[in-house]
Amino acid sequence: METEFAKAPATGEHCNEISSERKSHHSEKTIRNLVTRLNRIEGQIRGIKGLIEKDTYCDDVITQISASQAALNGVAKILLDTHLKECVVDRIQEGDMDVLDEVLITIDKLIKK
Repeated sequence: METEFAKAPATGEHCNEISSERKSHHSEKTIRNLVTRLNRIEGQIRGIKGLIEKDTYCDDVITQISASQAALNGVAKILLDTHLKECVVDRIQEGDMDVLDEVLITIDKLIKK
């Protein structure tokens, strides 16, 4: 049940910026943290590929896949936390209550995984 979201006027500095794409406003520290985590996950995925190529015991591969999924969930949790505390709060303060529907759909997507 996807819906079209109304967009608030562009401010040029928030998640709801209207241009060719919406942007976030994460701190440099948060961006570095996310990139570091994603680099680690990328390495885990390459490791899983190597395990498959070496015909490693299935249970060992599944354990590594589970660890990678947990790491991705950690990235999603950081993004969701920041999104709620900054982007969503900003849009609500600007009077854009449609952001709540957007967040609920996003959470639903995360839960289905």
